Amino acid sequence: MSQPAIDLGRALAYGLDASLWARDVLDFQPDPWQEKLLRSTASQLILNCGRQVGKSSTIATLAVHGAIFEPDSLTILIAPTQRQSIELARKCIDVLQRIEPVEHLSEDAKTSIELKRNRSRIVALPGHDAKNIRGYSAPRLIVFDEAAFAADAVYEALLPMLAASPEGRIALLSTPFLNFGFFCEIWHGTGSWERYEVPSRDCPRISPEWLEARRLEDPVTFEREYCCKFSSGADTWFPDELLDRMVADEYELFP
Repeated sequence: MSQPAIDLGRALAYGLDASLWARDVLDFQPDPWQEKLLRSTASQLILNCGRQVGKSSTIATLAVHGAIFEPDSLTILIAPTQRQSIELARKCIDVLQRIEPVEHLSEDAKTSIELKRNRSRIVALPGHDAKNIRGYSAPRLIVFDEAAFAADAVYEALLPMLAASPEGRIALLSTPFLNFGFFCEIWHGTGSWERYEVPSRDCPRISPEWLEARRLEDPVTFEREYCCKFSSGADTWFPDELLDRMVADEYELFP
């Protein structure tokens, strides 16, 4: 049986434009901020987003696009817990399953995805302890989900991975939390980060009436969860900064 002709021009365009690829191949119609993100070439991205605006789905699309069009590449997915990073990996698998012909996987575990055709890998790691993420080098993309809820030491352990990867990229995404920590400092800083602020009211799939109901239930939490506002911590009994000082990560087991 003869194989269908390959439109090389279109294939090249797909490789250069993740937004075009998402529209044509995945039937994904991005919102304006999602389209900008998918077309971005910035090496450092930070997303301060309200709940349910589509940040994880957009980043999963970006991760899969890179894995397909950059053979032998490594993408690291990290979140404060293994469960959260696995959930992001599942979104990547959902994207892969929407491609025709189907992208065959040589590895399809909860924490590691490898494309059979080009040997690109997507690995999901837990971010509760900096020691758990060492051993990987030269990733094409690092995605840190719910970064506002992770310890500074984990972020610091990620950066050396990019030292031998001049083309490597990092994307931090989260709903905001307390007014300290690396995510908050980067968001309010002056470094060369491409910043995206997407409050839930800007998502056309969330009704204003639903948001107003959430605001009336708990105005303080609403500002943080849906309006991209960091909290001072005054509304919590025990701020994370205090709890972190009460916990020792380094200890020796009894013999």
